[in-house]
Amino acid sequence: MQRLLAALGLGILVVPGCGGANAPDRSLLPELRPGSAVPLAARPQPRPAGFERWIAGFRSRALSAGVTPGSFDRAFRGAQFLPDVIERDRSQPEFTRPIWAYLDSAVSESRIDTGRAMLREHARLLSEIEARFGVEKEVVVAVWGLESAYGRLRGSTPVIDAMATLAYEGRRKEFFETQLIAALRILQAGDTTPERMQGSWAGAMGHTQFIPTSYLAYAVDFRGDGRRDIWSDDPTDALASAANYLARHGWTRGQPWGVEVRLPQGFDMRLAGSRRTAGEWRAAGLRTAAGGAVPDQGAAALLFPAGARGPALLVFDNFRVIKRYNNADSYAIAVGHLADRLRGAGPFRADWPRDDRPLTAGERREMQRLLNARGLDTGGVDGRIGPMTLAAVRSWQAQAGLVPDGYVSLDLLNRLRR
Repeated sequence: MQRLLAALGLGILVVPGCGGANAPDRSLLPELRPGSAVPLAARPQPRPAGFERWIAGFRSRALSAGVTPGSFDRAFRGAQFLPDVIERDRSQPEFTRPIWAYLDSAVSESRIDTGRAMLREHARLLSEIEARFGVEKEVVVAVWGLESAYGRLRGSTPVIDAMATLAYEGRRKEFFETQLIAALRILQAGDTTPERMQGSWAGAMGHTQFIPTSYLAYAVDFRGDGRRDIWSDDPTDALASAANYLARHGWTRGQPWGVEVRLPQGFDMRLAGSRRTAGEWRAAGLRTAAGGAVPDQGAAALLFPAGARGPALLVFDNFRVIKRYNNADSYAIAVGHLADRLRGAGPFRADWPRDDRPLTAGERREMQRLLNARGLDTGGVDGRIGPMTLAAVRSWQAQAGLVPDGYVSLDLLNRLRR
């Protein structure tokens, strides 16, 4: 689920994201991501006068959207203003986290061991979910592992309070008011109570961290008990909802998310990022890292997540489906690789360039300015490495006689500075 890459936190390579068709591009739950600590408790403070006025104005907007007066008043009875949430929302990490450091945590041995234990513990449920939605059980468990550490870190911030605070603050007022109205509709339907509706500091909820609009669109009542309960200690509805989300976005059962490949000597690196059929990649000399033929599972794109010095991946349509859950290459690689490890596959064969360090936010902006000065449009100077910036990097690398892998590094920046 496209998870909030462009708007919120999570410092990793391209940076992972939270479940939502309407979500921004960055994670709503950065502090609960792999290797991070339990988030700070949100500290309420007395409602500012402006917050009270905003609630009064928002009440009329919510009622116009179909929320009943009783539902609104019950949800906002005792609602708190949470300044910590605003601080979290505004904070941006100075350094991004390199993909190998992210994967070390996201696909750690402990996460693999726990995931295999979850596969055994919930074997019957997961088989039923796979049969109904056509999403492999290992993929569902991998999403669960990354989103909430298999339910251990679901968030403890009152969702109504957090989203009301963010909507009042106003930096992304429209987005958070939309999520807040969706949350009120969930409460109005009786799926949970305001007290049980807890989650991340920005409204991602449950074992698989759905934002409210995604809940309304994709959450399922798997056992037919009349409620879509993603907040319970029982993960049934949350896991089924994650599978439904992936299925509705085009998951193809049996298709790999991606495969690690090795390149022939003299391979044309200008093909980095391009999409070809399996036959075309075979004709170009690509083999799997184990030495086999590239699987004929549809068109695949060639990806160098850490540049030409790191692993090379062919990623299929299911990779793009995972990115609908969280719009970051790193997150999709982590989910796919964790699912593979849960099936018994080994680690990536190629080494990561662990001697590299990520650019700071200021250095990323400097790189974008230097590329723009050379007539290569990065789509803005914001420090975010999106598709236009990557295309500009590849173009400049090709012009400079470098390997056009699109990899952003300190060496690249130093070359641009000359």
